[in-house]
Amino acid sequence: MSGPTDRLTPRSVRRGAALACVFAGVLMSGAATGSWVEDPEPGGSGWAGRAPEAAGDDGAPRDAGDADRLVSRSGDRWAAAYSPQEYERLRLSLEGEYVGTGIAVSRTPDGRIVVGEVHAGSPAEKAGILPGDEIVTIDGAGLDGGAVTDAVGRLRGSDQPTAAGPGSTVLLGLARAGEQWETEVARARLTAETVTVTREVPGVTRIHVSSFTRGAADQLREAVERVPAGDAVLLDLRGNGGGLLTEAARAASVFLDGGLVATYDVHGEQRALHAEPGGDTATPLVVLVDGGTMSSAELLAAALQDRNRAVLVGSRTFGKGTVQMPSEQPDGSVAELTVGHYVTPSGRTVDEERPVEPDLPVGAGEDAEAKARTVLAGLA
Repeated sequence: MSGPTDRLTPRSVRRGAALACVFAGVLMSGAATGSWVEDPEPGGSGWAGRAPEAAGDDGAPRDAGDADRLVSRSGDRWAAAYSPQEYERLRLSLEGEYVGTGIAVSRTPDGRIVVGEVHAGSPAEKAGILPGDEIVTIDGAGLDGGAVTDAVGRLRGSDQPTAAGPGSTVLLGLARAGEQWETEVARARLTAETVTVTREVPGVTRIHVSSFTRGAADQLREAVERVPAGDAVLLDLRGNGGGLLTEAARAASVFLDGGLVATYDVHGEQRALHAEPGGDTATPLVVLVDGGTMSSAELLAAALQDRNRAVLVGSRTFGKGTVQMPSEQPDGSVAELTVGHYVTPSGRTVDEERPVEPDLPVGAGEDAEAKARTVLAGLA
């Protein structure tokens, strides 16, 4: 059983979004949010993010009876209820794992479902599927303008009475450049890549972190260690729904030489998260944030801002600093209820009225990355 979290999905979308969006590197079906502290003892972890091919309200049988009743009585805006099967999928997603084909899907403005990304080394890549391919049918049935989460659930096989596991297959009808064909794709247990690195202009390495599932901080550290000498770093946290609290603290360790990252409380008992010593404190650093920067990602951005380590560029963040704790119920279902809040190093609380504000706001129509590169040039 995981420990406290700061999940931020509103109750109206809490279960479907959370299960449809847990890892972020290969996205694509929604926006979930949250931060978990798995270990109820000081120093425990937490989560946030989205998951490719993870589905929530996908038609699969579910029984979250005791948890549903507890959540409905709680009056807790951020509470959520999970069946045992749903919670197991969520637990795996926190570990950065999912069962699927390796396809991340998105919807076009005209309502088509297309492949957004293909996970490297996945069954989908081996089947020759490419980003931009349209998914016309799944197991012979059309998508009929349905929700992205419906397509995701069918890709995963979670629309079946028993969720499909590794080795099961799905028949996809695809279209590309006017040609249509069908191909059978196996499902496998995959690991999400949450950190991507690009270098579009000389002197600036952009590192995008899509969520803080387990291992994200190590991926970030490895990415920073590979930054060419003399480059500045543009840390892109836009659209990052959060993740494990300790992963966010360990991510802060990449850029800080020890010190406080955040404090949080669990039923009034104060805990603290500290950066490890020895981080890179010299490389010029700008952090990009927006309204999709949530929970653990807000915690990281605020820590780097409060510690004067980075300049924040973009728009105000989502504003969610509450902490939730999952609790197993007698029938095996899991209720997630708010148990406390986190506070930034300068003593700021984060909520809808007081989100993390960028140092340099980006107006409508402005290019946030271009503005960030200008700031980095000044810092360098």
